[in-house]
Amino acid sequence: MKKAIQKKYVKVNDTIAQTATLLYGGETISLYGLEHSKPIFQKKIDVLFEDDYLAIVYKPAGILVSGNKFQTIENALPYNLKQGTQKDSLIQPLPVHRLDYPTTGLLLIGKTAKTVILLKKIFEEKVIDKTYIAITYGKMLPDGIINKPVDDKTSISEYKVLETLKSDRYNFLNLVELHPKTGRRHQLRKHLASIGTPIFGDLQYGIEGLISKGNGLYLHANNLKFTHPITGKKINITASLPKKFKRLFSTF
Repeated sequence: MKKAIQKKYVKVNDTIAQTATLLYGGETISLYGLEHSKPIFQKKIDVLFEDDYLAIVYKPAGILVSGNKFQTIENALPYNLKQGTQKDSLIQPLPVHRLDYPTTGLLLIGKTAKTVILLKKIFEEKVIDKTYIAITYGKMLPDGIINKPVDDKTSISEYKVLETLKSDRYNFLNLVELHPKTGRRHQLRKHLASIGTPIFGDLQYGIEGLISKGNGLYLHANNLKFTHPITGKKINITASLPKKFKRLFSTF
């Protein structure tokens, strides 16, 4: 709102508002010009689900979800999604959670103001099931729960090893299914590194001398399960693994 006021997009009683404009009650506040407030990034992204309220898109590696840069998923959404017909439809649809810059996979988008609020609520209340697939290196137990604070906040991740390969350089490579129970920044990457089995290709949390720099981070947001907050429909969407995963674990 502050940025909108500074860009003179807000009027109070048909007069352009300032941040110091006082409201006494009964005024008419109008917001306009937002269709020109952000440039559209004309990058094609895959849309796996879309209706009038929300969408699920595939985020490729090497692109930010949002931020001050032009080349973001958020800026590409108007180019890829249909304009909604609801009264509170957003000109600029909004991602409701984060994926790291090098992470691939499913990203949930709100297309109306009400849907954005409700989707954020289901994340806060942890009634959405998120599944990630990663490749780690080092010896892992078949399954486990990592309960270690991230940024001094309670953080819990569950994991299950799906397949393991012997490796001369890395000892073991593991295909791992991950279920974060909290949503801290870099949580899965930090948690796996904390038990001595970092994610393959992690430049930030990998083990010195064992960091693979050629093919990016092997972390993929694989599945989303939740109840549609408007229609009540059960949503269960899976994104196939990137080719680089299949080059190491061909059975998947």
